[in-house]
Amino acid sequence: MKTITKLLVVTSLTLGVLSGCQQNPHPMDMSAAIQSAKTKDDHESLATHYEQAAKDAEVKVEEHKKLLQQYKQHSYLYGKQSEMFLEHCQSLISSYQKAVDANTAMAKMHHQMAGTQ
Repeated sequence: MKTITKLLVVTSLTLGVLSGCQQNPHPMDMSAAIQSAKTKDDHESLATHYEQAAKDAEVKVEEHKKLLQQYKQHSYLYGKQSEMFLEHCQSLISSYQKAVDANTAMAKMHHQMAGTQ
């Protein structure tokens, strides 16, 4: 039973790490896009990109909040590692929330530059 539990934990952590390595679902050469942004449409496109990035990060925040609850409710399953899992989830939640906030702020600035806010 302990071996199965450990295997499940390792598998779920591996999948979590790999999901963070996905290719950008909305590829954009950001350096070129930012340097060449002159029109309203250019800035709206950048704002849309940042809004999508914020939504993607928000999904990750919610996923890790659910995992955190699981780890808290079933900490007895993880033995000595339970505290490490809790800290790991809290760290990821914080990191993804910072990404949400930063991308939201960038989207707002580009909306303002486009003159739509």
